[in-house]
Amino acid sequence: MTGKAIIVSAPSGAGKTSIVKHLLATVPRLSFSVSACSRPRRENEIHQKDYYFLSADEFCEKIGHGDFVEWEEVYQGSYYGTLKSELQRIWDEGRVPIFDVDVKGGLSLKRYFGDDALAIYVQPPSMEALEARLKNRGTESEETLGKRLARAEFELGFANQSDLVILNESLEIACSEAVDAIIEFLRNE
Repeated sequence: MTGKAIIVSAPSGAGKTSIVKHLLATVPRLSFSVSACSRPRRENEIHQKDYYFLSADEFCEKIGHGDFVEWEEVYQGSYYGTLKSELQRIWDEGRVPIFDVDVKGGLSLKRYFGDDALAIYVQPPSMEALEARLKNRGTESEETLGKRLARAEFELGFANQSDLVILNESLEIACSEAVDAIIEFLRNE
């Protein structure tokens, strides 16, 4: 069984998670699709709520079993993906999954779902603003910050492959635009 899906992707630090949290609080039919990852759990993160935290070996085993709709090695040895079982859980509840994913994952999901998905790309106002946001999070070392910024420059080139690009200069405006687009998309079921 399949159904509609909402995909929100962006370079790291562009504001996609803040927008997704607002959407979950505002659009009752949405249910967060918990991604799987092989990166270490951050102090404030909860297994099966923020991510399904797997070791790299566990992740690769699930790849081999065909358990993912999509997956990506985002950084060397650091895997992220969407489990088929997670989607089925949400659809069985009569809800619509919403994804908070990196840009490549968003493109893979859009290819998988086609017209059954609304792909929203959250664009930062500038690379300088993105760098400031990443530094303000306080979760990045200089090395990971550099990697994220280099990847973000590459990822900005994929914005036009989404159904909708939302410029996140103002979180309030970006959230409002996303809510309107999703309500319209789900209305056309």
